[in-house]
Amino acid sequence: MKLFRNIPNGIKLFRSVGIFNYYLKDIEAARIAGDTDKEREIIAYATGLWVNRVIDIFDLHINVEGRENLPEDGPCVFISNHEGYADIVVLFKALEGRQIGFIAKDSLEKVPYFGKWIRAIRGVFIKRGNTRDALKSIQAGVDVLKQGFSLVIFPEGTRSHGPKMGSFKAGSFKLATKSKVPIVPVTINGTYHMFEEREVITGGAHVDVIIHPAIDTASLDRHQIANITHEVENTIRETLDRLVGEESAKMKEKE
Repeated sequence: MKLFRNIPNGIKLFRSVGIFNYYLKDIEAARIAGDTDKEREIIAYATGLWVNRVIDIFDLHINVEGRENLPEDGPCVFISNHEGYADIVVLFKALEGRQIGFIAKDSLEKVPYFGKWIRAIRGVFIKRGNTRDALKSIQAGVDVLKQGFSLVIFPEGTRSHGPKMGSFKAGSFKLATKSKVPIVPVTINGTYHMFEEREVITGGAHVDVIIHPAIDTASLDRHQIANITHEVENTIRETLDRLVGEESAKMKEKE
């Protein structure tokens, strides 16, 4: 029954991705020409159009704090907790105006439209459960960062389906420490209301996003690099706990 209830909104979401088709040739042309500035500009513009359409379709309400913490230029690794599929939409909006790609599970590469566009925006697919392939994917991500493109990674490795965050995997942080680009921690709360809460695509979700101060990995010593996973995880977890508490208090006020 839930499958049938998801069909109308699923079709709307699927059709929305078609907006990228207008920009695929321009992205490819910039890539072939080696014009990375132009490529980042087109990706940022195209993803911005798409996410605003999705927000309109599903009446998403996104509150973003901390955009002043974003580095002015250069690639970054954005590290975030992962409540649901809508995290991708929310991050595009929170980081609007910037190119971002995603570290995504390899099964998404075969999904029509979505797989093609994850790669087009400089995303990297990773194969879970295979250490050798995972290391190759991390190196591919490092190469993308060194070319000047930013990436998002969810160190939990999977969706939490709610506000209870899982543990972070230390290997995820090698993207930033190997490429020596800044880490920008991001805390998200509320995206699970859009799908995971009832396994039905639902409109009207309210989402909070907190962008934390960037961490300059190039200046870290070995001890600091070893502790970076714990530091970032604690920052995101403590902020998530606060947001969940505030959300709960608001719901009680309405009762």
